[in-house]
Amino acid sequence: MKVRNLFSHIVLAIGALLMAFPFLWMIATSLMAKVETETVPITLWPSKLLFANYVDAWRRAAFARYFINTVAVSAAVTLAVLFTSILAGYAFGRLRFRHKGLIFGVFMATMMVPFEVILIPNSLIIQRMGLQNTYAALILPWAANVFSIFLLKQFFQSLPQDYHDAARVDGCTEWQFLWRIAVPMVQPALVTVAIFAFLGSWNSLLWPLIVTDDASMRVVQVGLSTFLEQEQSFLNYLMAASVFVTAPVVVLYLLAQRRFIEGVAGVGIKG
Repeated sequence: MKVRNLFSHIVLAIGALLMAFPFLWMIATSLMAKVETETVPITLWPSKLLFANYVDAWRRAAFARYFINTVAVSAAVTLAVLFTSILAGYAFGRLRFRHKGLIFGVFMATMMVPFEVILIPNSLIIQRMGLQNTYAALILPWAANVFSIFLLKQFFQSLPQDYHDAARVDGCTEWQFLWRIAVPMVQPALVTVAIFAFLGSWNSLLWPLIVTDDASMRVVQVGLSTFLEQEQSFLNYLMAASVFVTAPVVVLYLLAQRRFIEGVAGVGIKG
């Protein structure tokens, strides 16, 4: 049994190393001198750690503006997704109304529609509404998410009915029960929804590229893509920029890791 456990740990360690290697190489390359990034075969560790590469990379593009835009958009999208998902998830999970199953089925069916199919209609709607090059164009199309609604529906549906009955006896309205009792009880799911929403918005490239053509409205992924075109010969600067663009979501996940795992695991055991 011990041999089997040892073998399992070795396999997992190798798999973890393979998964982490691109990130480790990215960090190592970001600290190299330009000449070291051009050697063949590739250099796995710099002879001297050049942290100044991060300062130089930051100054070579308007990353401060990109980060401000991205943080504002990602925070707004996350709050909007949480709000709409709580309301819709609670309605589908605990309320009774006509054709609820049919409506929820239609909601779930929209998950099968590829993003590319609605890309052009959505961009035309944004243009007709005069929202091109605005924060609204980056936020409104992502203010609701079907997967997040499904996730919260599962959690709300699993709450014991006794809590609801006791609250109604005490004079609690449906709205009060939702925000005072139900929402605090599904915190792991809320953290999961928030992480997915924030991560999706932070990593968005194609949509911001279409609805914004003003440099002052660029988000980090568009800014990084532009930086790649301008500084493609400076691999160390490109990797440095990639590191500080990736770092916020990594830190966010590490801070919310326990709640995130609880939320994802709970989907499979709640019905």
